Amino acid sequence: MSSDFHFFVFCSTGTMSDKITAEKLFNNLVETIADKQKSGSFFEEQKSDSVSAQFNRLFGRQKPVYHILGGGKSADVLLWRNKKISASVLTGATIVWVLFEWLNYNFLSLLCFALVLGMLVQFLWANASGMINRKPSQVPRFVLPEDFFVNIATTVGAEVNRGLRFLQDVACGGNLKQFLIVVVSLFAGAVIGSWCNFLTVMYIGFVAAHTLPVLYERYEDEVDNFVYNVLDQMQHNYRKLDSGFLSKIPKGKFKGKKHD
Repeated sequence: MSSDFHFFVFCSTGTMSDKITAEKLFNNLVETIADKQKSGSFFEEQKSDSVSAQFNRLFGRQKPVYHILGGGKSADVLLWRNKKISASVLTGATIVWVLFEWLNYNFLSLLCFALVLGMLVQFLWANASGMINRKPSQVPRFVLPEDFFVNIATTVGAEVNRGLRFLQDVACGGNLKQFLIVVVSLFAGAVIGSWCNFLTVMYIGFVAAHTLPVLYERYEDEVDNFVYNVLDQMQHNYRKLDSGFLSKIPKGKFKGKKHD
């Protein structure tokens, strides 16, 4: 009886100890998981990947290309969301550039030809409909909205003012690096303008605006990596030049000679 009782007590004690050990192990595991979740060790690789991807974006970009372009219909056209509209706009710009640049049309001649063509179509419409039908059909009239030119002037004026504001902020901001970049860019624009006329420059910019953003959006990872590799290589070459040549140039204050 006593031996059976001791055996039962031993088994129950062992079972209780096993339960306590299992509970302790489970509690320790839960606490460890909670601590790791708070410290972020489980998501360290994902965070590092997202941070590295964020820093590898061109010029520290954080927003998508669509939002950088302002969104709306203009971004849809530039990013070819509607291929028919984007192709029509680019084709129209190409036709205008060919007419003015290759065929040597001027604006006044082209405007007069367009008005003559429109009047001829309306004349034939009005007279042919009267000859075929008893009652002449209503000739469609082309009328521009009154706010059309007002909206164009407002948009152009806002963009011009924004550009002037940016140039004045750069000139008065005290950032020498940004100032030099803007000056070099304007000088490059002046050199390009001496090679070709204003219409060709506008057409090149128009084609670039309709091709470069969509290509960058499609291959942004490859472009960002390529640009940063080029920048790293340039920094490496500059460090080599600095350590090999520039650092050996004596730097000191030149003191003027005293004249008797």
